[in-house]
Amino acid sequence: MTAVLDAPDTTTRPVSVAHCYRFEMVKLVSQWRIRLLVLACWLVPALFVAAVSRQSDLPTDTLFGRWMNISGWAGPLVMLGFAGVYALPLLTSVVAGDVFAAEDRLGTWRHLLVAVRSYRRIFVAKALASLTVILVLVVGMAVSSTVGGVVAVGSHPLVGLDGHVVAPADAAGLVLLAWICVLAPTLALAGIGLLGSVALGRSPMGLLLPAVVALAMGVAQMLPLPVAVRLALPSYAFIAWEGLFTSTAQLGPLLIGVAVSLIWAVAATALAYLLFVRRDFTNLTHDGSGRRALTVAAAPLAGILVVTAGILAVATSAATDSGIDRDKVQQSVATAFAHLYRLQTQQLHRPDVTEEQLAATAACAKGDGLAEPDGPGNDWRCVASWHLPGTTAVGQAIYQLDVASDGQYVADGDGPKEVNGYFQVRTPTGDQPNPLWQFDGHVDLLSAPSKG
Repeated sequence: MTAVLDAPDTTTRPVSVAHCYRFEMVKLVSQWRIRLLVLACWLVPALFVAAVSRQSDLPTDTLFGRWMNISGWAGPLVMLGFAGVYALPLLTSVVAGDVFAAEDRLGTWRHLLVAVRSYRRIFVAKALASLTVILVLVVGMAVSSTVGGVVAVGSHPLVGLDGHVVAPADAAGLVLLAWICVLAPTLALAGIGLLGSVALGRSPMGLLLPAVVALAMGVAQMLPLPVAVRLALPSYAFIAWEGLFTSTAQLGPLLIGVAVSLIWAVAATALAYLLFVRRDFTNLTHDGSGRRALTVAAAPLAGILVVTAGILAVATSAATDSGIDRDKVQQSVATAFAHLYRLQTQQLHRPDVTEEQLAATAACAKGDGLAEPDGPGNDWRCVASWHLPGTTAVGQAIYQLDVASDGQYVADGDGPKEVNGYFQVRTPTGDQPNPLWQFDGHVDLLSAPSKG
């Protein structure tokens, strides 16, 4: 009698994505630099915002910096502006820009491939792990800076970019929405980091690629480029959140910036995946796809930039110029002046007036009338005019404006000193500078100019 034995199952199955993800998370969290980054992002912003908010010398050259000792909701916005320029590009470089290159430096690709047996699952696990760490870092900065500001100053109303007062509950919602919006350009930089890590292997340039790209895009945003090109860069979403803090939210540029950033994030990640699955891991001297692959991968991103800019130029009539003209500046200054005049009136305990009663207007010129009244520059000069109920006299105040290429401007009072000069005003939170002395404003680059 012959016994028949079942043949053993010699087939092997790839390790699941969930197991790969947990393994990649353990590898990332075990790195001392990642632990230090997490600790710094969850502690340093709170300490910084709390310390600066208690100072008499505030960072008035930073958006919302002048309100840090008035409202606790200004602190996380100051931190958000800093993060978009410096912190987030560096964080994506350290995390996403090194997640694949680390295997090249350590020479562990063969061991990982034997253990997992799936290129696709390795890529997905590494991408998800780096995304998780980046989200933890961003959430840490948002929560930490918010707690620091609210604890140090309190949950008081916030003055928006057109002078209107935002209630604490509304300010909390807008701050949260602003931090959520910058996740889109952060994901775009993370995708570029994955692409550089795959394409350049152990080369240090792969680690620095997101920071270098962010720096180049930041420089481009400071140049007098057409609005279409400006919005076609994912870096614009790092500053487009400013439009949330006007009485009529400037959602057009923000939505476009978020959409463009997500397109870049998907495209860069897809290119990184294609390069990774086509890599020859049997060649032990091959540590990446090299410059040629990076060039080939960069071509589609450049194509996205060109196509997006072309679509915006066709779809939006204002997208072929700077988006800044005299009518927009005059309307913005008049609106901000009216709101801040009412705030000053309340602080000085004078009879309240409405914006309709003030009927504030502004007459602006650039370069003392010798330059075309459009585009950014620090040579804008505006005269704000208003009426008070029961009087026939017209009040006037002069402002010098420094208008940036992204539409954000700083108005500096130039007299009369009784209106927009520097003097202290007593408020419920303590003595503060005259709100009409200096203020920040924002011009909607995509809005149609209001004639008349």
